[in-house]
Amino acid sequence: MTTTVGSPPRAPWGIYLIGAFAELLFGYDTGIIGTAMLSIKKEFPLTPTTQGLIVSSLLLGAAIGVGVGGRLADRYGRRPALLLVGAVFGIGGLVAAVAPSVAILVLGRLIMGLGVGSSAVVVSVYLIEIAPTRHRGKIGALGQMMVVLGIMLAYLVGYSLDSSGQWRLMLGFTLIPSVAIVLALFFAPESPRWLVQQGRDETAVASLTRLGRGATAGSELRELRRVVTSANQSRRSTGDVLKEMFSPALRRSTGAGIVLAVLAQTVGTNSIVYYAPTTLAHAGFGQTAAVTANISIGVANVVFTLLGIALVDRIPRRRLLLFGAVGMATAQSFLAIYTLLQSGPSVAGAYATLAGMIVFLSSFAFAWGVLVRVVVSELFPSAIRGSASGLVLVLQWSANFVVNQFFPTILETSAALSFGIFAVVGIIAVVFVAKLLPETGAGKSLEDVEQAAVQLAK
Repeated sequence: MTTTVGSPPRAPWGIYLIGAFAELLFGYDTGIIGTAMLSIKKEFPLTPTTQGLIVSSLLLGAAIGVGVGGRLADRYGRRPALLLVGAVFGIGGLVAAVAPSVAILVLGRLIMGLGVGSSAVVVSVYLIEIAPTRHRGKIGALGQMMVVLGIMLAYLVGYSLDSSGQWRLMLGFTLIPSVAIVLALFFAPESPRWLVQQGRDETAVASLTRLGRGATAGSELRELRRVVTSANQSRRSTGDVLKEMFSPALRRSTGAGIVLAVLAQTVGTNSIVYYAPTTLAHAGFGQTAAVTANISIGVANVVFTLLGIALVDRIPRRRLLLFGAVGMATAQSFLAIYTLLQSGPSVAGAYATLAGMIVFLSSFAFAWGVLVRVVVSELFPSAIRGSASGLVLVLQWSANFVVNQFFPTILETSAALSFGIFAVVGIIAVVFVAKLLPETGAGKSLEDVEQAAVQLAK
């Protein structure tokens, strides 16, 4: 969304942060399981397979949630979808906290996953639609900032409760932020783009005014009327959306979005987030040292995400993603080679593994973590943005589910093999970004990106 020339309106960062708030629980729920698992294993007898199921059940729920969340956002609005996400997070955390068995714990994690997946797509779509073009990358990346802050919060809560083994409190803590999310969203406006799609122009003007763009609301409304399709989004079936996604005009964008989203998961990022304490313990740290070292990973994640947010609207998307892919591939290659040469667990090996993990996650955080969901959302026109982004992210979270279901077994068999697989994926990511990914940033408005895709298809 563009604005008129002149003094730029003041950005309402409070509203942007409220829109991104649900992602705090995305990060918390994905980050807390690594520390909680060390205590869960003491209460329930777990094999590598059941341990993987407890972790990956959230990912299966997320794969469902991204598809459902996108459809709900297109049908009922971005803001109502976010309200539902907050409620789902609270319910899932409560079920997991009181779970009397592994089966109920898996159910609770599955429900939490519905919130994770829904927030992944709805927050990204909402933020880039309420943001002015000059800040779109930065505002769109606020969701990822909340994710890493949530992960950091999870590490701190896990550290404080690890000695007492209170994994139920670790998981049940979700209920507190979920209530805060629901309450905060009552102060956030609906997406002006979505409102125009529904023919609610007066409400769209009011929304633009609340977003600090009252002086330019008239011109922005005219632009939205020009570029937004007049089709009734609530009547589009999944089949219709898929047909449009794979139409000549969007086929390249769809393919690029799918590959980018799947690579973001199969490169091993979440395996490090979910299993960092287990991996570090496997490398040679004791349980307490592994949990403590885990905090340094969380700090690096936050610091480099903030760096990425500072860079995202100053460096073209592809260039930033390429820098990150090179760093990830290099770190995973180091971990694979170093681990292969080690004869067994050792303190030196544990610190080398920690260093490699920090370099890897830092490389992911400042580029791929900040940009992947932003770019996926930018690749599609506003008419199908929520549904199309959701369908792409279904594949992303399905890939995440597969990777993390089998990661504990592969790690138990050979840590070098697990890192080696991720290194190969990292190299593939470098080639893909360098050769095939369209540019969606560099000052381009959403309308510019959409028009470029149409011109390329001709």
